[in-house]
Amino acid sequence: MFYRPEDGHGLPHNPFAAIVAPRPIGWISTRGSDGSENLAPYSFFNAVAYTPPQVIFSSTSAKPDRDGTKDSVANIREMGVFCCNIVSRALAEPMNDSSGAYERGTDEFDLAELERKPCETIDCSYVAAAPAVLECRMTQIVELAGKANLMVIGEVTGIRIRDEHLVDGRFDVLSFHPVARLGYRDYAAVTELFQMSRPGE
Repeated sequence: MFYRPEDGHGLPHNPFAAIVAPRPIGWISTRGSDGSENLAPYSFFNAVAYTPPQVIFSSTSAKPDRDGTKDSVANIREMGVFCCNIVSRALAEPMNDSSGAYERGTDEFDLAELERKPCETIDCSYVAAAPAVLECRMTQIVELAGKANLMVIGEVTGIRIRDEHLVDGRFDVLSFHPVARLGYRDYAAVTELFQMSRPGE
């Protein structure tokens, strides 16, 4: 089949997110100017540069109490920082619990019964059980085409890795099985690796 997005796909569910998959999940923790904390997963998330290290995530919907966006982006606008928590298979259910469209001021750390700890380089908390976290200072918020589509770009100012996931000097993803988002309600966990060398290496 072929379709133009503006004409619709005629399927029971939109296939776009299932085509661009698997996608890593940025479990974004933020703090508002009032001290309230928020934790929410975003599957439009990725690393985009090495030097300096930078990441992006996009928010694609809005809440009526947040001026055209959601809690995460609203807090980042106020404070200029955020933390990306990496999701292990063991944290998949708490991550999903934190994904609801809750009222402003809801603390998803408490809701999902997650231990939090303070970041080192930014004023924010991170998920203590996350295999790795990226502390970030926002550099840009870019308005994308479409209603409530906002892309946040951040420079990584601190990287935390749990010691048990460092094996022979490498960050060992098979020690925690990172979770990725597919389409629809589908997720995947990395359980198998293979290696390839670039031509000339």
